Formats: sequence, C-alpha cells, structure tokens
Amino acid sequence: MVINGKCHCGNIAFELEWKGDPVEIPARACGCSFCVKHGGVWTSNPHSRLAVRVRDAALVSSYLFGTRSATFHVCSRCGVVPLVTTEIENHLYAVVNVNALENVDPSRLRRATADFESEALEARLARRQRNWIADVRIAVGGPAADTSPATLTSSSGLNEPASHPHLGRRGIGA
Repeated sequence: MVINGKCHCGNIAFELEWKGDPVEIPARACGCSFCVKHGGVWTSNPHSRLAVRVRDAALVSSYLFGTRSATFHVCSRCGVVPLVTTEIENHLYAVVNVNALENVDPSRLRRATADFESEALEARLARRQRNWIADVRIAVGGPAADTSPATLTSSSGLNEPASHPHLGRRGIGA
C-alpha cells in the first residue's frame, strides 16, 4: 500500500510504502506538550519505506526539546509537522503524522494515546529502532525533486546526510 502525505502547503511531502494492505493503521497520539499543541498523531511500520521530498529546505525548521533525541520537521510556511526523525547509531528513523496523510480513509486509523514522558532515553531509542520506519530517504529540490541516489540521504547508506548541501546530520535543513 502506498500512502501519500504532505504539509498543508506541500513544501514537505512524503510517500510511505507500507508493506501489505493493512485493515488498520496504528495512530499514536503522543501526550507530550509539543505533540498536543501541534496535533501530533504518529504512525510507523518498521518494514515500510519512506521517501520524503522537500521543495525548499530553507522553509523547514527543525525543533528538538526534552531529551533532544528526536527532530520535529516543521514547515515554516504553513506550520504543519508531517514527520519526526531520529538518528541512532548513524541510521535515520522516522514516523509520520497521520494528520498529514492524503489518501487514507480515517476509519482505517486505530487511534490510541501514548505517553513516553517517563521512558528512559536508552529505552526510548531502543523502542524507536524496533518500531519506527527504518528505510528513510529525503530529497531536496523543486516541485519534481530528483530522487536519484546522488540527491538522497538514506538510512541505508546511499549518502551521508552531512554530505548533502541542504541536509545536516539530523536530516532536513539541519
């Protein structure tokens, strides 16, 4: 199943290749203050593939707080947070915001609350390695961003994030 999503203005868009055709898609409403204020309801499948396209990296703000172990990618133009990334042992993982999904019937979303406030950092990173999307590619460019290997940062080692002029070690616009 291919799931498309984007921020409101389309500056940050993604295609999520979800293995199989799930009857339900888990949607975790995080209880942290940032997610509550921004409508952060996240989904991931560790066996899926995520391709992110950013039209203008200058319009993406990266926000970290608390343990500073996750980067929230906020579109500076429209204010939507379509994805969060984390780098663990030089590997990029991600979750996507179900509120940014374009082609999923909302009745397929299995919503539940999640509270990770008391989780130790080591346990948090281990959970992300197990549950977050492990195949993440980010392309930066115009409306039809080039997705060739030379323009991607990838968790599978196509390019080191720091080698791309618009991507820092943590991903978009860092």
